[in-house]
Amino acid sequence: MQVLSTNWALPEHYYSQMELFEAFKEELEGKYHNIDRVARLHSNVLVGGRYLAVPVDKLRQLQSFGEANDAFIQVGLELGEKAIQSACEDAGIDPNELDAILFTTVTGLATPSMDARLANRLSFKPGIVRMPFFGLGCVGGAAGLSRTNDWLKAHPDKLAVLLSIELCSLTIQREDISIPNLISTGLFGDGAAAVICAGDEHPLSQKSPWPRVRATQSVFYPDTERTMGWDISEKGFGIVLSAEVPQLVESNLRGNVEAFLDSQGLSLDQLSQWVCHPGGPKVLQAV
Repeated sequence: MQVLSTNWALPEHYYSQMELFEAFKEELEGKYHNIDRVARLHSNVLVGGRYLAVPVDKLRQLQSFGEANDAFIQVGLELGEKAIQSACEDAGIDPNELDAILFTTVTGLATPSMDARLANRLSFKPGIVRMPFFGLGCVGGAAGLSRTNDWLKAHPDKLAVLLSIELCSLTIQREDISIPNLISTGLFGDGAAAVICAGDEHPLSQKSPWPRVRATQSVFYPDTERTMGWDISEKGFGIVLSAEVPQLVESNLRGNVEAFLDSQGLSLDQLSQWVCHPGGPKVLQAV
């Protein structure tokens, strides 16, 4: 599989970390006794600023899961359209040339799925293959690329786009004063990203200067369901975030990577670039 282009779309509402903390501090008034601790948590994640799907004042007005999910669909479609359109322009193709769209998210629900709702906006061909994924969390982009690679191996003369939309701010839980939730309110932002890929037999595959996917692999860790994810209720998405994540990385990642590279006749010292999703400085240090 050959990568042809990548691009992204961000909401227009940008706030510094300090501005967001001041807004969040108002939400915590009378609910949490140690505001200084929250300030330290938000500072320690080393995030400078974030884009939000809606302005802070409007975010305060979203009182139900349904209202937040409606905002996810509205803003997500706008960002998803921009991301795909920009990626297609970079690749020198029209959206109606795409043969498949794979879509991943973990911050909102839609039926028909977002990829279907984008069909009219972007004039996809009627026969476009759609593969929506929900629940993959932080691994959605990597797993999505793997599934895109799988599909293009089976259809080597085709074009596919992978789209990710995550609007994390819309999952805010105002009544949850647990440490995982307080940390998450300082970590995650909103945006969409798209990558256009071609099968090895597609004419554009030989012309792209971008990376080619050689192989993919994932590893499942048993009994880690409560390490990271959501508790979903009538209030929406409640964060599940274990302090054990850095330890899992330290215990497993090197061996997993070495085994994967060995299967491809490679070793760690042959790699010059890494792309990883750290989820905060502690995880990055563990990596």
